[in-house]
Amino acid sequence: MGFWEVISWIALGLVAGGIAKWIRPGKQGGGWLTTLLLGIVGAVVGGWIFSLFGGSSATGFNFRSLIVAVVGALVVLWIWGLVTKKKS
Repeated sequence: MGFWEVISWIALGLVAGGIAKWIRPGKQGGGWLTTLLLGIVGAVVGGWIFSLFGGSSATGFNFRSLIVAVVGALVVLWIWGLVTKKKS
C-alpha cells in the first residue's frame, strides 16, 4: 500500500464520516478525528456489506467508494446509537 493510497483512504474516511453525520444528525459527539475514524470503519463495513451482495470491492477515491463508505458509516452510526442508548 503506497503513500497516496493511505492519504486517499484518510480523505475518503473524513468525507464519508462527515456525510454520514450530516445525513443522520444527532448527539454522536466527537470532532474531526472521530468523524475520520467513523468514515474509515464505515468504509470497511460498507465494503463487507457490499461484498455480501456480490459486489466487487471499491478502490480509490471515487463516487462508488464514497457511496459504499457512507452507507457503511451510517450502519456504524446506527449500531453505535443502539449500543450507547440510555435506558430511562
